[in-house]
Amino acid sequence: MDTQPDQQRIVVGFDGSPEAGAALDWAVDEAERTGCRLHIVHAYQVGWPIGYFDQPTAPAVEHTRRRADQVVAAAVAAVRARRPGLPVTGTAVHDAPAPALILTGTPHTRLIVVGNRGAGGVAGLLLGSVSRQVASHSYVPVAVVRGRATAGPVVVGTDGSPAADAALESAFAAAEARHAPLVAVRAYVPPATQPAAIDGLEATERAALDASLQGWRDKYPGVAVTASLGVGSPGPMLINRSRGAQLLVVGSRGRGVLTALLLGSTGHQLMQHAACPVIVAHTRTAA
Repeated sequence: MDTQPDQQRIVVGFDGSPEAGAALDWAVDEAERTGCRLHIVHAYQVGWPIGYFDQPTAPAVEHTRRRADQVVAAAVAAVRARRPGLPVTGTAVHDAPAPALILTGTPHTRLIVVGNRGAGGVAGLLLGSVSRQVASHSYVPVAVVRGRATAGPVVVGTDGSPAADAALESAFAAAEARHAPLVAVRAYVPPATQPAAIDGLEATERAALDASLQGWRDKYPGVAVTASLGVGSPGPMLINRSRGAQLLVVGSRGRGVLTALLLGSTGHQLMQHAACPVIVAHTRTAA
């Protein structure tokens, strides 16, 4: 049960798999780093999610519920044993994984953390519809833990859209908390029919990139920032930058070459092949 509703929290989806264990470890570090409490969520279902032609018996329901409670209790106990000073709670939720995680996105939730694979409630999070649902409909940032976090920079993709501004906010805060440098990447594609305009377009894109960073530089003067402008698709560019990075931050929507980043092939490529954890920032607020 979540017994400290007024303190900012990190929520992590956990199903007992090795990938979920890596997500839990990352979430523990993030909670300590940011001064948040940790809340562990295990989603489980009984019977067929659609149709219910064969209704589960009461003993089967109770058995599944108890197993889910045991998974949560073991995870909470393990965290408390390793980090006794970290406030940690947990809950087992009888629901599909995406709604179970999305509904934790209250104003007191700083971040939702998931692994890149799963054995149960969060299985297929990156490769199927659950990933689209969580990344697209969460009201708070979502961290997908994959690859290995290094001592490298925080990398953020930006394009001047409101979603990119949310990504910059998350990225600057993450870089400050980690005492890490920040690399801001902006990608653009010159029009093939106007080669003479390439030089002017590059100057325009560079000015837009610098302008988008200025306010955040002022707010976070201790963060060393590198502005990187590149020609091409943002997906491969960000994947390449993720090698040697400790964190990659992107917005949930974009314009231009970042449009529909998470809903199309570029987004799936990024989430499947990034070499470090990925945070998806959001601009929406809960009603």
